[in-house]
Amino acid sequence: MKYIEAEYSGPLNGTVHIPGAKNSSLALLAAACLADDIVKLEGIPPIDDVRVIAEISRDIGMKMTREDGQIVMDPRWIHSATIDPGKASSYRASYYFAGALLSKFGRVTIGFPGGDDFVSRPIDQHIKAFEALGAQVRFFKDHYVVEAAELRGADIYFDMITSGATINAMLAAVRAKGRTRLHNAALDPEVVDTAAFLNRLGARIYGAGTPSIRIEGVPYLNGGTHTVIPDRLIAGAFLMAAGLRGGQITVMDVIPEHLSAPLAKLEEIGMYVERGENHITAYGTGSLRATRIRAGMYPGFATDLQQPMTALLMQAKGKSIVTDRVYPKRFAHVPQLRRLGAEIELRKDSAFIRGGLPLQGGWVHATDVRAGISLLLAGLTAEGRTCITGVEHIERGYEDVIGSFRSIGAKLAMREMDAQEMSGEFLMPG
Repeated sequence: MKYIEAEYSGPLNGTVHIPGAKNSSLALLAAACLADDIVKLEGIPPIDDVRVIAEISRDIGMKMTREDGQIVMDPRWIHSATIDPGKASSYRASYYFAGALLSKFGRVTIGFPGGDDFVSRPIDQHIKAFEALGAQVRFFKDHYVVEAAELRGADIYFDMITSGATINAMLAAVRAKGRTRLHNAALDPEVVDTAAFLNRLGARIYGAGTPSIRIEGVPYLNGGTHTVIPDRLIAGAFLMAAGLRGGQITVMDVIPEHLSAPLAKLEEIGMYVERGENHITAYGTGSLRATRIRAGMYPGFATDLQQPMTALLMQAKGKSIVTDRVYPKRFAHVPQLRRLGAEIELRKDSAFIRGGLPLQGGWVHATDVRAGISLLLAGLTAEGRTCITGVEHIERGYEDVIGSFRSIGAKLAMREMDAQEMSGEFLMPG
């Protein structure tokens, strides 16, 4: 079994080029199924979730290759809308295949979404959108079936703001007959990116990035080329790393506007941030102030960044409070941080952090990609060595987490657990 070994690293300094956004890439790759000609996507990161999509594409007949940094997809040969339940359950965004294939095939069979092991993410708003467009949904033990003789435009009112359901509703409505309106839609950059891609192929989507999106159905979509937006979540984590011990980190190839809320918080706790046209530099001052974070939907402070932010706030003297009402159970990293000596108390949907205490290395386990980065950041400030298992979760979001962090001075290594460790000489997390 693989694990990451982290050691105290001092100030982190350097420049990191940010890859394409994972959450946008997963939507774009599924959306390519809607096209009637070849699609080329630039900037798609070669992460584990993308490799699963390549396997699904092969199963349903869609040719998918990587050529000169581009993903080339040919949806003209798709012959099936049955997605293997095991592959669908290996990552969360598999549900996009339901929206993307429904208008072409009238029936999609797909396994329930899986992925991050921090909370069960319901798909009720996705189902609500499909049913409003005229589909029927039936549930079975390990999969569900979405079926519609014809999709017709409708007014869809989301009960809660959800990026995944907003994107899935757009995918299903693009080739539906008539007009669809999405109310209480998510504002996320990934929603805007998906709409921009579909419009490039000939879709008619208006208002993406606002709470009300209008979609005029079209009978077909052309091929085309599109570049995915940069990953704001990876960029945010690297900028936070600059504050651990007073370093200086520049993230390149980013859209600073996508990070307005976390950048404001970094400045609030005592860091200095310099914004450029397509880069951001964060300067750690060596002295951080405690604060309060309330995670929310975009443009608020992203729930995906509250975990690495927790690791940073452990370096701020005083009491910080991190509240997450988007996914209140997204605190699986807290018991693991306690193993390193952190004093964090959980109360309902909030973590109360007593910062400024020394950390001591130990064995910890990552249950999702952002929790893994939180543990990694903590390990870089702890005395001794910190060993992080659950590496597969981190690799779902990072192409080369070791190389990326080493480039800014982090002391990290990927290890294989030997027989002595497997036998239990080292205390492993339960």
